[in-house]
Amino acid sequence: MRTTTWRRNLAKAITRRTGFGLFLRYWLPVTAYVSLIFFLSAQPYLQPPLHFQNSDKLMHFGEYGLLGLLLGRALHASLTGHDLVFASLLALAIGMAIAALDERFQAFIPGRDCSLFDWFADSTGGTFAQLVFLAFAREWRDG
Repeated sequence: MRTTTWRRNLAKAITRRTGFGLFLRYWLPVTAYVSLIFFLSAQPYLQPPLHFQNSDKLMHFGEYGLLGLLLGRALHASLTGHDLVFASLLALAIGMAIAALDERFQAFIPGRDCSLFDWFADSTGGTFAQLVFLAFAREWRDG
C-alpha cells in the first residue's frame, strides 16, 4: 500500500510544473544534452560521422536544432505567464550563447578550432528549431 502511494506522489511531483518536477521533466534533458555537447567538444581531433564537404556544418545544425527544441520546451513550461514567442526568442538567445561558449572552448582542445562558420551553423539550427517549435506549439495549443 505504501509503495503505491509513494509512486503516485512521485508521478504527481514529476508532472507538476514547479520545483523538482519541472527540473526533472524539462531542465534535466537540457542539462544532460549541453553536457553531452561539451563532452564531445572536448574530444581531440573529433571528425564528423558523415564524410562530405561541410558535413560538420550539418552536424552543428542538427546538434543545436535539438538543443533549441529542448530549450524551447523547457522555457515554455517554466515561463507560464509569457507568450510562446518570448520563450522561443529566449531559447534562441541562450542556444546562441551556449554555441559561442562551445566554439570558444574548442579553441583550447588539440585538433579543434573556434569557427565563426560553426557558430553560424549552430545558430541556424537553433533558429530553425524555434520556428518548428512555434509552429507545433501553436497547433497543439489551438487544436
